[in-house]
Amino acid sequence: MKSLAAGNNGSAGILTERTLNEITYAAASKQYRTGHYTASLSTLNRLLDLQRDARTYTLLAKTLLQLGLKQEAANSYQLAAEQGGQHAEDNTCEAIKLYFASGEKDRALALANGILNRVRRQPDLAYIVGSLLVDRQQARLARVFKDLLMKSDVLEHMQLGARISLYTWDVFDPSDIETARVLLAKLPRNQSIRLMYLTFSREHCKFDAVERHQPIIEAAIAEGDTEFLRNDGTFFNLHWTGDEHLNQIARSNTPFFSPEITKIRRSVPHTWSDKIRIGYVSSDLFDRHATMKLIRRVLELHDRDRFEITLFCHTDPEMLATNQADRSLWGDIVTIRDMEDPQVVAEIRRRGIDILVDLKGHTVGNRTALFNKAAAPIQVAWLGFPGSTVNVDLDYAIGDKYVLPDSSAPHYYEKFCRMPETYQPNDPDNRPLAKQMTKVEVGLPEDAFVFASFNANRKITPRVIEMWATILKRTPNSVIWILKRGKEVQANITAKLTSLGIPAKRIFFMSQLEFDLHLNRITAADIGLDTFPVNGHTTTSEQLWAGLPVLTLKGTNFASRVSESLLNAIGLPELVAEDEEDYVQKAIELAQNPELAKEYRRRLEDNRLRSPLFDAERFCRHLETAYQMMVDRAKQGLEPDHLDVPSLPPRDSAFMVK
Repeated sequence: MKSLAAGNNGSAGILTERTLNEITYAAASKQYRTGHYTASLSTLNRLLDLQRDARTYTLLAKTLLQLGLKQEAANSYQLAAEQGGQHAEDNTCEAIKLYFASGEKDRALALANGILNRVRRQPDLAYIVGSLLVDRQQARLARVFKDLLMKSDVLEHMQLGARISLYTWDVFDPSDIETARVLLAKLPRNQSIRLMYLTFSREHCKFDAVERHQPIIEAAIAEGDTEFLRNDGTFFNLHWTGDEHLNQIARSNTPFFSPEITKIRRSVPHTWSDKIRIGYVSSDLFDRHATMKLIRRVLELHDRDRFEITLFCHTDPEMLATNQADRSLWGDIVTIRDMEDPQVVAEIRRRGIDILVDLKGHTVGNRTALFNKAAAPIQVAWLGFPGSTVNVDLDYAIGDKYVLPDSSAPHYYEKFCRMPETYQPNDPDNRPLAKQMTKVEVGLPEDAFVFASFNANRKITPRVIEMWATILKRTPNSVIWILKRGKEVQANITAKLTSLGIPAKRIFFMSQLEFDLHLNRITAADIGLDTFPVNGHTTTSEQLWAGLPVLTLKGTNFASRVSESLLNAIGLPELVAEDEEDYVQKAIELAQNPELAKEYRRRLEDNRLRSPLFDAERFCRHLETAYQMMVDRAKQGLEPDHLDVPSLPPRDSAFMVK
């Protein structure tokens, strides 16, 4: 008698000749075909003690799947693929699908990397890989699947293709907006897709599309339907509504979060040191980025006797290549771009970071998922995103009394940490003063009063452009000068203004320039016109630095209150209009009384190196006080609460000479 020990499943026994005859692939296959899946499984497990080949593992995978064991089936398909043969790639595909379905996302992605040519041809696989990349905030890598997904007849595939376009668009690529338009044409009642199309339309200043589709969204909301807003991009949502409640609902592509995560994080033991250890997380850590034009000097001025500064950098290497600054002056730099989240969290804990600061929020290239993994005892949002970083475990949002009034508290998970003058720092040391340019030098009529908009084109809503048209009509000596992103945007803005009765000869455009040259040309304008519900942020600061007064409107959420904060910090509160009517009237008054505009320019000149807005050293000391207040509460075992940072005494002289 012949005998074998059963090894794979840990059982042991003596196999008789009769049993061996029954343990065959044919027997297992017959049991599978007749629906006797448990018997087939038993036969296959015993058969694998005798032979291991692709065919047997494939039948085992199918049997396990019939028994509802998806992950085990995925393992078997992977083993079948590893045996090779003409069906190896097919088995890999099945393993990928089942790993994805059972939540084993890393294993699914790892296998997919080995058959990328197949993934690029097969929509169901492209959907899996694209979804995983989007979830990891690597949508740029998923863009290769966009066209394939959009051609699919499966709704989920098309929606993912549109999302990939949304997160990775090129504003000059007409295929992106066409993607959203086609999808909406196929599903005209799908409000989530309508939101996508509106986002593209705003980017391209397609005012006709916005005016046609935005009322449909607003009507749905008025009827109580807000669930679809969960699919709206959190950043993009700000551009069409200043309603903080609606801002809070939008959360597309944000990490999973529950309050239990906060409880777990705060229970993790932590050792404090004599110094406060600050960790800043950003992908913008190069000198040309707008964020660094604000924060750079603050990083350089941090008191190293009291604070240890670490920069967790995931900046694109191509962007880093443009950097000309000495980044070592900003802090100890840890490159995390190619590190998985668990590795980054381990490094943050190893360094004993007390306060982890997110400088990105819901903007492109963020690593917000890190903050949902109990990385540090105190976690803070600052500067990168003008609103609540929904769905992310953060203790504090740094703001000021303008952008974060008490009335906003119910709409934030974070507690408020309010700076005494403004939440926004500015670097006066590493930016040049603007050189005065004449209107003629930049192609403007010498005798005209020039209203200027330097804000991103997507911020120009139909209502904003209607108000600008009213201002221009009532000030015939004026022109408008607009920064534009491409010929299509220019054509759309021109068409809208001319339809409102403004002759094309009164509409001027400018293209993007290097920073120094851009600062210089700002001086040729007479008044900057702000946008809403998203104001200029860094853009407003640049105009004020260049000596250009900016007219803004009181807002209803963080993004629409930024310019109010900046104008108060430089001593020009009169340029904050109470409402739309006041905004229009103030603009008209300025054009009709150019001397008033010149007086505001003189005040900017006087206040620039005296007022808090550009006083980086003063801001840094206030920020350090804020950090100390956060740490003091945590050391006492107290949960975060709203904090108002006390102000230093006013300066009695300029903070620098330039």
